Amino acid sequence: MKFENKNLTPRQRYVLIGKLIEEIKLRKYSYRTGKAYIGVVKRFLRSGLEPREFLLKYYSDKSRSSMRQAYFALKFFYENVLHMKFNENTPLPPKKKRKLPVVLGRDEIKRMINMTENPKHKLVLMFLYYAGMRLNEVRNVRWEDVDFEREIIHIKVAKGENERVVFLHPNLKENLKLFGVRRTGYILISQRGKRYSAKSIQMIVKRAAERAEIGKKVTPHTLRHSFATHLLEGGADIRHIQHLLGHKSLRTTQTYTHVANREIKSLAKLL
Repeated sequence: MKFENKNLTPRQRYVLIGKLIEEIKLRKYSYRTGKAYIGVVKRFLRSGLEPREFLLKYYSDKSRSSMRQAYFALKFFYENVLHMKFNENTPLPPKKKRKLPVVLGRDEIKRMINMTENPKHKLVLMFLYYAGMRLNEVRNVRWEDVDFEREIIHIKVAKGENERVVFLHPNLKENLKLFGVRRTGYILISQRGKRYSAKSIQMIVKRAAERAEIGKKVTPHTLRHSFATHLLEGGADIRHIQHLLGHKSLRTTQTYTHVANREIKSLAKLL
């Protein structure tokens, strides 16, 4: 049996998208992934094309990651909504070659933090660096998640819904205490009473890097990369770093062995 994508009525497309949304919800996909998949499938159903033709027409001039995402969206739709085997004549675009992460030096990190005057903005930088948290984890951290006595942070809103515990660094602890320790709710709240947006956190990091006169491209994830690399250079076990970062695979964490300069610096002494 073959799925005929031509001449679908608006009602038929509506029903199929409804089923797609149900399947995405059942699998607890992130909002971002769900939104992307729905957008691709809506476009596909309106096109009336076969998967291979659709990808060639709409995504062949896009980035490799966009084309791969479109491919997986169609594959998900075929297998979980239509309950059909995905078209074998549609090859999976190759992965983009992984680039080594940008890492800042300890002095650069300190300059970014020390030159940031807004206390809440300073906390953003500290959560990213001293706890190695992802942008979305920082947005969702609550006062109840911080255990000042045991000096740990319980990260509950994490990628893949995998909770983890990280240490509460003394510098971060000291700055958090300036706001009090018996508070509840989200820590990073704007003056209007709303949680910081992803864009706000990106701008905080960007402006801090500009003030510190750092020439590298610095994003929130750069501070997380720096956290992992500095721990590795300091002698921390890579499996402990894997746990702190919340990586499922050790291979992902091993990326930092390529940028850590502890061993590289020792080789320079041989010349």
